[in-house]
Amino acid sequence: MMYRNILAIAAINGLLATILGAYGAHGLKAELSDTLWSAYRTANQYHFYHTLALLALAAFASVRPWPKLAWVAWGWQIGIVLFSGSIYALALGAPSWMGPVTPLGGLTLMCAWGLLFQQALAKKDV
Repeated sequence: MMYRNILAIAAINGLLATILGAYGAHGLKAELSDTLWSAYRTANQYHFYHTLALLALAAFASVRPWPKLAWVAWGWQIGIVLFSGSIYALALGAPSWMGPVTPLGGLTLMCAWGLLFQQALAKKDV
């Protein structure tokens, strides 16, 4: 059952990443400076990368339901919101105090990848 939740999270992220990518390309590109457009694209790329990772995790969880895979999925989801979300917001004119949120999101993404690595090397399924 865990894989269905992860799949649902991936589906929502895929939808949002597609909408935000299309909105950026067709509605924002002409309005943003080159620097802000580059930041927006980076946010969208990482959003998509981690959406694809969530899809792969859902597929893996359907075959091998390790309990800590849910932690990996939530780490990626929180990381997407903090990392990509803060960059999207900054590109759209959010206050500069949101800037420090971005590295927290990146750290969250890295921790989730590290947990996946740790689980892959675990001697037994936990």
